[in-house]
Amino acid sequence: MSSHVVVQDGCVVSDQCSAMDVPWWSFTKTVIAAAALVLVRGGHLALDQPLGLEGYTLRQLLQHRAGLRDYGAVAAYHEAVARHDDAWTPAELLERARGSELAFQPGQGWAYSNIGYLLVRRQIEWAAGAPLGEALARLVFEPLGIRGARVAMRRDDLANVEMGTAQGYDPQWVYHGLVVGPLRDAAFLLLGLMSGALLPRELRSAMLDVHLIAEGAVPGRPWMSPGYGLGLMVSDTANGDRLAGHTGGGPGSVVAVYHALSSRGARTAAAFSPGSDPGVVESRCAALLRDEAGLKT
Repeated sequence: MSSHVVVQDGCVVSDQCSAMDVPWWSFTKTVIAAAALVLVRGGHLALDQPLGLEGYTLRQLLQHRAGLRDYGAVAAYHEAVARHDDAWTPAELLERARGSELAFQPGQGWAYSNIGYLLVRRQIEWAAGAPLGEALARLVFEPLGIRGARVAMRRDDLANVEMGTAQGYDPQWVYHGLVVGPLRDAAFLLLGLMSGALLPRELRSAMLDVHLIAEGAVPGRPWMSPGYGLGLMVSDTANGDRLAGHTGGGPGSVVAVYHALSSRGARTAAAFSPGSDPGVVESRCAALLRDEAGLKT
C-alpha cells in the first residue's frame, strides 16, 4: 500500500495511511548520522579524528568518502536475501564484500557504502555504551518526541510492518541497522532535525555541507545536482526547489523523506510505495512540497 505525509511547522497538513509502520530503509542513515553528531556535540566522538590504520574519519564515513566498498555489488548477498536466508554475520559479510580493502584513499573520491555506515553504527554503540536501538532512542527519538520508531532486530519485529513483497525478511541483512515506524514519524524526525530541535547550527551546517556527486539531471528522478552531506542527500530539483533528506529501498518497497530547504516555512514530506523505483517516491515528495507551498507542480 502506498502512503504519504506532509508536515509543516509541526502540524500534519496532508495524510494518507501515514500511521502504518513501514521500513525506513536507508533513511536510517539520516537517523544514524544525527545520533553520531549528537555524540560529537557532547565530545564523545570527533568528526575529523582518524579512525584506525586506514586513516578515514567519521566525517568521511558519514559522507561516503572513506573509500570503503559496498556489499550491494555482491551477487551472493542478493541471492541469499531472495531465498529468505538468515543474514550472514558481519564478519562473513565483510569478507565476502572485501570490506577491508579501500577502493580509493580517504577523501579522494565518493562511493556509496553501507559498510561505512556499519562502522558508524559501531562507533555510536561504543561511544553511547548501548546497542543501536537504545542509542537511537536516547540520542534522537526521545529528544525529538518520536515514539513509534524502533530498530528491527528479528523477523518477528517486522510482523506488523508493511513490507510489500518482502515477507519473511531478516532485518539483520541491513548491517547498519533498520529503523521501522510510522511514515509520519520519519517526516517529523527530519523536520525537527532540520529545524534545529536536536543539533546546534554548526552541526546542521556540517550535515548540509555537500559533496557534489553529479552535474545535471538524473534520468527518472527529480534531481538536477545531486550531492551528499552527512547522512543527507541534497539536490536542487527541476522546479528550482532545494531538498534535503534521504531515499531508501530494499526488497519489496521504497521510501523517501525530504525537507524543503528553499522554503520560508518548515515543510517536510515522506512517501512510501511497494516496488523498486526510487524516482516514484522522490518525485512524490517533491510534488507534495510544491503543493503545500501553493506552487504549481
